Amino acid sequence: MDNNNDLENNNYGKEEVANNNNNGGIFGKTPSLVVRKKTSSEDSIIVRNNSNGRMEMVRSFVTNLREVFLGTKLVVLFPAVPLAVAADFYSFGRPWIFALSLIGLAPLAERVSFLTEQIAYYTGPTVGGLLNATCGNATEMIIALLALRKNKVDVVKFSLLGSILSNLLLVLGSSLLCGGLANLKREQRFDRKQADVNSLLLLLGLLCHLLPLLFKYALAGGSYSIATSTLQLSRASSVVMLIAYIVYIVFQLKTHRVIFDAQEEEDEEEKAVIGFWSSFTWLVVMTLIISVLSEYVVGTIEAASDSWGISVSFISLILLPIVGNAAEHAGSIIFAFKNKLDISLGVAMGSATQISMFVVPLSVIVAWIMGIRMDLDFNLLDTGCLALAIIVTAFTLQDGTSHYLKGVVLTLCYIVIAACFFVLKTPFTGPDIETKTPYHAMTN
Repeated sequence: MDNNNDLENNNYGKEEVANNNNNGGIFGKTPSLVVRKKTSSEDSIIVRNNSNGRMEMVRSFVTNLREVFLGTKLVVLFPAVPLAVAADFYSFGRPWIFALSLIGLAPLAERVSFLTEQIAYYTGPTVGGLLNATCGNATEMIIALLALRKNKVDVVKFSLLGSILSNLLLVLGSSLLCGGLANLKREQRFDRKQADVNSLLLLLGLLCHLLPLLFKYALAGGSYSIATSTLQLSRASSVVMLIAYIVYIVFQLKTHRVIFDAQEEEDEEEKAVIGFWSSFTWLVVMTLIISVLSEYVVGTIEAASDSWGISVSFISLILLPIVGNAAEHAGSIIFAFKNKLDISLGVAMGSATQISMFVVPLSVIVAWIMGIRMDLDFNLLDTGCLALAIIVTAFTLQDGTSHYLKGVVLTLCYIVIAACFFVLKTPFTGPDIETKTPYHAMTN
């Protein structure tokens, strides 16, 4: 026992001497060795945490990158975006710039819709609905504003009219066709209330388009006073349309949400795959890229028309809307395959209503602010196509059931209208009394 105590004392003495030698004596800073070890350990922990934080940020960025760019089947079209920029930088042929820009807009438009949905998961249904209402047709709005800046009123009118026709006839028609073929052994049903609300708003928009046209033909001659009166009527009607659209948003998101709840119930189990700020950042980036490509499209559309031998009216009314509605088209068909017609109707009819009651009158108001004479007179042929499309769609959806034949009829109506504008290459014989340039002047 004493030997053990002596051994312990001897060891303690050796440790004390060692500590004294290292720290300057018995009264030196003996605990400093322990403190130094503790500080070194803390530093290593901090470095490790910082390293883990950086790795986590890298992983999050890679995940967001994968979801944003690889989360769509249109990913194969993304290379057209840098190719369009390179074509403009190296001064390639303007038709090439137009074609690459047009192709690149398709996946970007789809990703804007995806990012808007991601933000809606965090902001709630009301703010999310307003955001969807604003950004759902961002591509069309950007193209319209850029065309207005270049005083290309015809391109604005054609592209917006084409977007309405595309949603009502092509998107909805192909959805009903594919849904009917995929569900041949069962009847597809949907809630008529939502379709009725959208049809009423589309008819109100049609009335606002018809009045300036009828006003022009009701009075003989083409004096400046008639042009000014038509322009004033169009601006007043645009204000009314915007008020109606605001009331529609309140009706949809607040007072009568039960009518539009079918779509939300189907999406209850889905969750956001990327964060709020990541979604917002990517949304800003995508919007900026869309602005660049839209600038290319607007600036090269006449060159593409001359090179391909296709009228500007056909390119603006058919090709541009098909690209801009790529997201709605794909999503609507997918939901129709799953026998979720209420969602398909909400996508197609809702987008057409938004263009008719929000984007079109907004373009008129913005043109007014910019000093450009844009009105709601879309000419007799264009307005007639719009009226027939709305009437045919309303009759198609009146009984609350669907089958593939209805989809065939709507799709064929769109093909006939597309053929009409494809062969329309003769310029309008008279000047456009509302704008500074002849109507259809760019259809040569």
